Amino acid sequence: MPASAPPSPSLDPRTPPIDLLRLIGPEWERASPDILVPTLDESIAYCRGLATSHYENFSVLSSLVPLHLRDDFAAVYAFCRWSDDLGDETGNTPEARQRSERLLLWWSDELRSCFSHAHPTFDIPHPTSPTHPVFIALRATANRHKHLTAKPFENLIAAFVQDQTLGTPEFPYQTWDQLLDYCSRSANPVGRIVLTLGGYAPPEVDPSNAERYAMSDATCTALQLINFWQDVRRDLLERDRVYIPNLGPDGTPTGLTRERLRAWLDQTNEPRARVPYVRGLRPLVDETAALFDKGRPLPATLDGGIGPVVWLFGAGGDAILRAVRGLGCATLWNRPRLASSEKALLVGRAWLRTKFGRGKSG
Repeated sequence: MPASAPPSPSLDPRTPPIDLLRLIGPEWERASPDILVPTLDESIAYCRGLATSHYENFSVLSSLVPLHLRDDFAAVYAFCRWSDDLGDETGNTPEARQRSERLLLWWSDELRSCFSHAHPTFDIPHPTSPTHPVFIALRATANRHKHLTAKPFENLIAAFVQDQTLGTPEFPYQTWDQLLDYCSRSANPVGRIVLTLGGYAPPEVDPSNAERYAMSDATCTALQLINFWQDVRRDLLERDRVYIPNLGPDGTPTGLTRERLRAWLDQTNEPRARVPYVRGLRPLVDETAALFDKGRPLPATLDGGIGPVVWLFGAGGDAILRAVRGLGCATLWNRPRLASSEKALLVGRAWLRTKFGRGKSG
């Protein structure tokens, strides 16, 4: 594995990806016609910097990741971060969403370039090599892991494209199944990538891993859902998106429409707002808990290298779920957070799993 060099000064990982489009974006976004093509070492360094300079939990998590997988995890994280920002950070107007769609199409084309050169037998030919630092690093990851394909990454991009329509004022989520279908692309691919990097080939390659992947899908869907219930207010105000479906798991109306949520925002202590909100959200939280239960046995089936990392993902989501319930599910007015002490306890328990083996519950 090549030693990592400091990132190019113009590729500062602290700069939001959307602001780097003028340097390494598509031709119509760049300030200059020249293409900035970093080296592999610069690309890996950029991905590492991006992974450790955003979302404080990841830098802690990365120290649990086996050393030989850290560059791979950084490349995957950087892909997800860029995908997320291209889908979320252009704004929430119709024009901004159209820009996001164009950027995500470009991002998809870069992905095809990455995997067509990583695997010469890949069935989607592409005339050029990747030039973006994320894909230069990700190509090296794909070369190291023969069972890693473009499919889960394509699904993630598809979810961000879907965000430009479903969940918006014009096209609300109607059913629970519709939301789960979204999670199958927005969240489940991440767990599948992690398992593949950990040496557990996809079920189509090794059928003995089918149950592992099913448990991973359940955990990842639960993580996505609990993030939605945690961030109802923020998604509504900052992105004008609502991920609460009009119909709950049993087909009963949730009553949590965009119009009612906006009307309730300033009614913090008003029972006429709190009671129907909690009544609508609580069944969704209960279904999310059942998904966490389904995925809980997964870490014990994994080796001591990747098992603690996977355990920490699920345990962190479980802790958020408990925090949501601790607020009485009134997340429209209060965003549940984990205290630093609780985060430290979870990380400590994960470290114990690395020391005492995969079968220990910690």
